[in-house]
Amino acid sequence: MIICVTPNPAIDRTIILPSLVLGGVQRAERSIVAAGGKGLNVARAIRTLGGESLCMGFAGGHAGRLLADLAQNEGLNSSWTWTNSETRACTILVSQNSDATVINEPGMPVSKSDWKRLQRDVRKNISAAGLVCLCGSLPADSSSVDFQGLLSMLVDTGKQVWVDTSGSALVAALTVPGLCIKVNGDEISEPLGFQVKDVRSAKRVLMMLGERGMTACVITLGAAGALLATKDGRWHAKGPRVRVVSTVGSGDAFLGGLLSALDSGKDWLDALRDAGAAGTANVLSAGGGQFALGEFQDIRKQVQIQAW
Repeated sequence: MIICVTPNPAIDRTIILPSLVLGGVQRAERSIVAAGGKGLNVARAIRTLGGESLCMGFAGGHAGRLLADLAQNEGLNSSWTWTNSETRACTILVSQNSDATVINEPGMPVSKSDWKRLQRDVRKNISAAGLVCLCGSLPADSSSVDFQGLLSMLVDTGKQVWVDTSGSALVAALTVPGLCIKVNGDEISEPLGFQVKDVRSAKRVLMMLGERGMTACVITLGAAGALLATKDGRWHAKGPRVRVVSTVGSGDAFLGGLLSALDSGKDWLDALRDAGAAGTANVLSAGGGQFALGEFQDIRKQVQIQAW
């Protein structure tokens, strides 16, 4: 079982439009309302691939109750840490004439005591988990010290802990040795102070992260593929070219494919192949972490991996 912690979840409303024209009246073809957040997208990918997960994080207010109901109705196991703040919403506009446009509302404010309760709630479930991931942004008023405390507690359990975040949360995570990091080129560029835009610069960063004490690191580069570095080896995976409907959640699907494979006992090479296939399959449809198992299986045969 894999625990997927999303500190800043949301109600995701995906609106499908024939085209997107700013300043005009738009008529949607359809809409999708779902429990949202990076960790929930990871959990969706894990479920599609036959794995088991537990979604955790902060939830509050009427929107928080809706979040819990939507997750339950979708078959995503969850256990929420309840706060007095209202869970946020996110709007995702998908049209034929461009990639998705995402509007993220600010997260609900949480307190130091809320973080202590989340840490306690995660600790209660950790014994049943093989892997843990913490994904997405932090809620308003969050302290990096509180986030680091949760990460350190998890590393101390001996479990493999993956972090997929950005900004100040990523800066905080990079100070905790023993973590596994999954980021894209843009996300890792900010804390390191130089642009990571191609395979060569990604390799340089992966070596730096290993020197900081990270157990395993992945950098995704969109169409250029993804690079993985561990103590057992380093690889570059690249999926086939496909028609992109929406890239929203592709990084999350990638992580879900990686963790599902590792949790089932696959080695790093096979896990990276599953990850690349899941991330690529995700762009074929709207909705984060939503892809067809058959498409995943077809794409997996086409993923190319080279050692570096």
